[in-house]
Amino acid sequence: MPLPFYTSEGLAIATYHVLVSDSVHPSAIEILQRAGGLSVTAPDQVDRATLMSQIGEADGLIIRSATRADAALLAAAQRLKVIARAGAGVDNVDIEAANQRGIVVMNTPGGNTIAAAEHTFGLMLALLRHLPAAHESMRAGRWERQAFMGVELRGKTLGIIGLGRIGKAVAKRARAFEMTVIAYDSDQSEAEVQAARELGVEMVPLAEVYARSDVITLHPSLNDQTRGLINVHSLAQMKRGVYLVNTARGALIVDSDLADALRSGQVAGAALDVYTEEPPRQDHPLIGLPNVVHTPHLAASTVDAQIAVAVEAAHLVADALLRGQYRNVVNPEILGQVHTR
Repeated sequence: MPLPFYTSEGLAIATYHVLVSDSVHPSAIEILQRAGGLSVTAPDQVDRATLMSQIGEADGLIIRSATRADAALLAAAQRLKVIARAGAGVDNVDIEAANQRGIVVMNTPGGNTIAAAEHTFGLMLALLRHLPAAHESMRAGRWERQAFMGVELRGKTLGIIGLGRIGKAVAKRARAFEMTVIAYDSDQSEAEVQAARELGVEMVPLAEVYARSDVITLHPSLNDQTRGLINVHSLAQMKRGVYLVNTARGALIVDSDLADALRSGQVAGAALDVYTEEPPRQDHPLIGLPNVVHTPHLAASTVDAQIAVAVEAAHLVADALLRGQYRNVVNPEILGQVHTR
């Protein structure tokens, strides 16, 4: 059991223990250590066996994408009260299992927005201007200007699927590139439509995004409705020669269907930062195709973003455990249970 924390008046306060199971910026650890009333274990990246042996002592857990907070882990977490994801997506957390155990799950959706939007545009430019292939050609000592004729973004229609924080940030940058921007989002409220309009974005049905877009970029949450969204049927609805960018979640795409579309020319090219299984296996159907640009899940990998999400996650856990204050809660329906545990 962790040692108690004592105030300047000598009063003992129960100490909460926080486990940080993925590598986060040291600023987050410093915030937790300075908070008072918290003890911290931050062993950098831990393997599954180590995590299972340590989780039983944790009141709070901070994770990134590598840790799987699944039902088995949560069953071993007898004291766990809060999980904070240093990032936006929580598909590596079993929300139903967390609900059953009264564990509050929080995320940090704003910290990596700019990094993800900039990476989306980096991939878009790399794809349409053949930058990786041209770079490798030069490295090999060749000068092949005609082989890498590109396509401009100006005047093209960008279709954004998922107009949340990252989707809006991408839209703002696309307008600076003088693109026409259309978008589909599951939230069709008047407030969201008005917000899109203020960005110069036309909200349209999903089928219209497919039919009109020269470039499609994916930014929805991964759920039962969006899993496999890009498949043989949706690909057939797209313009022939469309470009596809995915910096959201790999499971949004049926890989074999996209590979077929890339080979046939229905899709001119794809740029992918995320994969259903990470790292992808060597026989992945999209690895090795000449018209695909790959990066290894780098969209949030900037110093700026990692500091931001780590710091926010640390504040979320400290405020929840020490002050009973909860923000960015993914499963708010269980907040009524937390004071009775």
